[in-house]
Amino acid sequence: MKFLELQIKGFGKFHDRSLTFADGINVVYGKNEAGKSTIHTFIRCMLFGIAPRRGKAGGKDLYSRYEPWENSETYGGSLRLEHEGHIYRIDRTFRKDSRELHIFDETLNRKTEDPEAFLAGLLGGLSETAYTNTISIGQLKSATDGGMVSELKNYITNMNTSGNMALNITKASAFLTEQRKETESRLVPEAARSYTSLLSEIKAIEKDIAAPEYENRLPEYQKQKLDTRAELEKKQAEKEELIRKAARGRQLLEENHFKDRSSIEQYEKQTEDIFRDYRGLKNSQEKMPRKKMAVVCYVLAALLALGAIALAVTGRAIAVRQNVSLSAIIALTAGAGVLAAVFCILGIALIMQTRRLKKEMLLSSQALQETFRRHIGDSDLSEQALETFRSRMNEFKRLTEVTAQSEAAIAALSGEITSLNSRQNDCSDAIEKQQKLQWELEKKLELLGSYKNHLDSLRHTLAENAQISEELAAIDLALETMNELSVSIRNSFGLYLNKTASDLIAGITGGVYSSMSIDDNLNIFMNTRTKLVPVEQVSSGTMDQIYLALRLAAARLIQGDKEVLPLIFDDSFVLYDSDRLRSALKWLAASYSGQMIIFTCHQREAQMLTANQLTYNLIQI
Repeated sequence: MKFLELQIKGFGKFHDRSLTFADGINVVYGKNEAGKSTIHTFIRCMLFGIAPRRGKAGGKDLYSRYEPWENSETYGGSLRLEHEGHIYRIDRTFRKDSRELHIFDETLNRKTEDPEAFLAGLLGGLSETAYTNTISIGQLKSATDGGMVSELKNYITNMNTSGNMALNITKASAFLTEQRKETESRLVPEAARSYTSLLSEIKAIEKDIAAPEYENRLPEYQKQKLDTRAELEKKQAEKEELIRKAARGRQLLEENHFKDRSSIEQYEKQTEDIFRDYRGLKNSQEKMPRKKMAVVCYVLAALLALGAIALAVTGRAIAVRQNVSLSAIIALTAGAGVLAAVFCILGIALIMQTRRLKKEMLLSSQALQETFRRHIGDSDLSEQALETFRSRMNEFKRLTEVTAQSEAAIAALSGEITSLNSRQNDCSDAIEKQQKLQWELEKKLELLGSYKNHLDSLRHTLAENAQISEELAAIDLALETMNELSVSIRNSFGLYLNKTASDLIAGITGGVYSSMSIDDNLNIFMNTRTKLVPVEQVSSGTMDQIYLALRLAAARLIQGDKEVLPLIFDDSFVLYDSDRLRSALKWLAASYSGQMIIFTCHQREAQMLTANQLTYNLIQI
């Protein structure tokens, strides 16, 4: 078999993309993330299909991973291949709502019937597990999966017993085992003991349901819960009203910058002190006209100053005329000047004091007017206004008392509500317990009826047990015979695979190893003269070569004499150095007669094929 052409309508990142393959070696080159693994997976899905998984795994399964990035309606494509002289086109649609498979024989120009069975025939009965573990070598994954063990063993067993894949001993054994389980499930080996046990159970249930705890008190607890709920709603309404009332009181107090009674009394005292100071200043100003006295002082100071000047000017003449000592005139002049200065300073002091008192009285009056205007709506600074202010403060004091009482009542109601809630929860618990007891009672009654019906069926079961025992004996005999045959054949499994793999290992390793051993569980050992070396102890490059030989050996066993399928490699030579890669490519070209498709992100595969003059087809993506 060989692949001719891929047509990808929609798969992962690809839309309307086609690739054409040639005979022999095909090198598909593309950089990382170019989509090589996507094309590899597309080939696998065209051969075996793909379906979405259910549940939590659905978002990360193969179907979701490769659903087209754009226009999911195009999810699918076609694969043209040549097999036994015929050219076939496989058309698949992967969509959840329309999964379809069609196979068209282009050579005969007709559509095949039953495409699933026809495709299985094209693949020679090759399962998806066998395909993944042999001819399809995934990216950085040379090792085979555990499922391949049973595939190979079953294949070899079938080929040895029937010569083809038509028989499947594993499936036949599984079918008989399932039949035995089904038949054994109908067997009731302890029917008589169950009958006696059921009688005891029935008596115990009848005694149990007569117990006082199953008395129905549900209506009583339901009434208690309703009464408690009504009282609770009433208390909650009272509490909400008190909360609103207290909130209004607190809001009014806060708007007037009051916290409690002491803050109101302090504020009232401060206002009264300011009012007394204001009245005192006003009375003082009215009783002592300081401004007029200052004017008088200024006038006296002026007159004394003029007298002193006059004495100073005319002092000598006066002394001569009045026969007075000049020193006396000078002393008198100095005294008049001093008195003038004293009266001037006194006038200035009176003016300064008048201004100070006026300023203090202005500040006091402004503060009082602002306070009275805010609390009584009047800026009059009378005794009557002060009394009105005191009345207003008394109202605030009463408001604090009322608010405090409301808050105390709220606290008390909160306690009552908590108690009522607890009582209501107790009623709910009691109701729940009663409902559970009634449910248990119903279940016990149902169980009682079921046990009585079971008693009747047990009589019929005892009659069937003898017939079922005969059927089980026949199935056990068939399984024993088949297992004995299968064990004797499967013991030769290691010989088949070891021989084929050993023939290949010398070529792919360039003669470094010439023989290998594989046990029934596909554990691999390299043969030396002294011991068997586990494959895990060889280098990673050699390990890759050994696993490649194992895959090809398995592929030969599974495909047998049929037309071989193409070998597919997806970056499978990453761990190979240049020498190993050159040897592997030359060996593959010489030993594998079928088509090969090598996906790679390096150019060295193509370069080495060219250097060794090996024919190949280069495809770039």
